[in-house]
Amino acid sequence: MTADLVVVGCGGHGREVYGIARAVNAAAAAPRWRLVGFVDDDPSAENLVRVKRLGAEYLGSCAWLADAPPGIQYVVGVGHPRVRAALAGQIERYGWPAAILVHPAATVGDDTALDGGVVLAAGARITTNVVLGRHAHVGQNATVGHDTVVEECVSIHPLAAVSGECHLGRAALIGTTAAVLQRLRVGAEAVVGAGACVVRDVPAGVTVKGVPAR
Repeated sequence: MTADLVVVGCGGHGREVYGIARAVNAAAAAPRWRLVGFVDDDPSAENLVRVKRLGAEYLGSCAWLADAPPGIQYVVGVGHPRVRAALAGQIERYGWPAAILVHPAATVGDDTALDGGVVLAAGARITTNVVLGRHAHVGQNATVGHDTVVEECVSIHPLAAVSGECHLGRAALIGTTAAVLQRLRVGAEAVVGAGACVVRDVPAGVTVKGVPAR
């Protein structure tokens, strides 16, 4: 059954998310999504041109969703975890369900739970007994190991590796090519810099970088 989908955010990440939805359609026997268009409160002129080149429509600000036609689903295509959390909180008041997008080139193991708004890019690898909370995003070729909990609005950037039995707090960010070693916790809104190797727990709100991450 085809459902209507609106992407929140005209920027680069939003257009990548749009591409994931198109890839899902291309791999299916029948289209899963009818791509209605984009909403964005402050799109740049350049991004509006890029949206148009995709053959997509800019619908207006996020308030468009307040009076959207019945049956709409949405996905927040914004890379920054805290901004994504704020937008999701605003849009959830309108009552529309958040879509789950899994690129056909991603893999999801057994006994794994994906909540509304989760986005898995091409090459993402989710193993077994993993929980991905609402609006968590896993980038291209990133991995999440067994028995890990990823709370809502977490961003795991491309090529990052999260080991087994880890816990990533709400709106945490794991940078490109970063590694989080086994059984560690990364607190809410913490940032793990690109290329960092986390060898001990990261407190909430703290930014760490380097090898080992400090």
